[in-house]
Amino acid sequence: MSADDAARPPPLQRIPPQIASIADYAPFARERMGDAAWAYLEGAAGEALTLRDNRDAFDRIRLRNRVLADVAGGDTRVELFGDTLDFPILLAPIARHKLAHPDGELATVLGASAMRAAMVVSTEANTTLEDIAQASQSPLWFQLYFRHDRDATLSLVRRAEAAGYRALVLTVDAPVIGLRNLALPLGTEAVNLRDLPPHPPFAVNPGQSLFDSPLLVQAPTWRDVAWLREQTTLPLLLKGITHPDDARKALDTGAAGIVVSNHGGRVLDTQVASIDALPAVADAVAGRVALLLDGGIRRGTDVFKALALGADAVLVGRPYVHALATAGAAGVAHALHLLRVELDTTMALCGCRTLADITPALLFRG
Repeated sequence: MSADDAARPPPLQRIPPQIASIADYAPFARERMGDAAWAYLEGAAGEALTLRDNRDAFDRIRLRNRVLADVAGGDTRVELFGDTLDFPILLAPIARHKLAHPDGELATVLGASAMRAAMVVSTEANTTLEDIAQASQSPLWFQLYFRHDRDATLSLVRRAEAAGYRALVLTVDAPVIGLRNLALPLGTEAVNLRDLPPHPPFAVNPGQSLFDSPLLVQAPTWRDVAWLREQTTLPLLLKGITHPDDARKALDTGAAGIVVSNHGGRVLDTQVASIDALPAVADAVAGRVALLLDGGIRRGTDVFKALALGADAVLVGRPYVHALATAGAAGVAHALHLLRVELDTTMALCGCRTLADITPALLFRG
């Protein structure tokens, strides 16, 4: 830890009164995170065009309100893999929460539990998946990266099963690291990988093509997805799909769900924004499996727009880590509360009593 990092203010003990939306947490988080940790969290591939477009694409979609509808007694409940969630907003998998708060994922899961919200735990968490599960009072899913050793991959799956995780979320869009000009901050460890063989190094020798490197020679394919599907009874979701043909392949390999995602703009720059990719994937899926979206969610109106275009639920990423850095578990719970209230309000003003009432007819894309 640098002297600059050590001098940064600790997390607040209460929610700052200036917080009116989850975006308001960002400057408070910046004050409390070191330069390297902030760069790691906020970093994006290339010129960050996809990162920005994830947000801008939501703003290009307008809502059509409906009036005089009877929405009393409505709710935002959604059922996913046997669990009924109070609202369709989950915490996305993000690595190394101790970069934001000294209690790391234990603070995050406490905030999620306070709101009875589901959390997707990263393979690269700073806390063991077992300790997170023991602290949780709400459903947990486990995000998985394929290891180049199948036995190592399977060992993580077995741990998640034994700890009571409700689903596996396999990230499929990052066979190589995106072109990001940043280094992983020191001082935290991906403890769940401690005893596993490392990935082949991301390095290409002069005169060598990346396609000949061990990293891509051993990269997973659809065959590995089919193999994994046979190894577990947990629902398997594929995260990182933006093309409808890949969505169809996911169904063919037995996936129980798809997460439309461009990895928060961190892997391939100039990719299509997640919300722009959603309609075609939703058409391909046609309601046969659970469909989720991440990337750019900042308001309850964004959640509403994603549901109108075919998502069953959404995942929010960077903003809840901003809230974690600012006020710990209370910040995470508050961020989820803000999104839920905004979604409730948007539904009421658009005449929607339940999530099933949210349709594309309530959107305007001029």
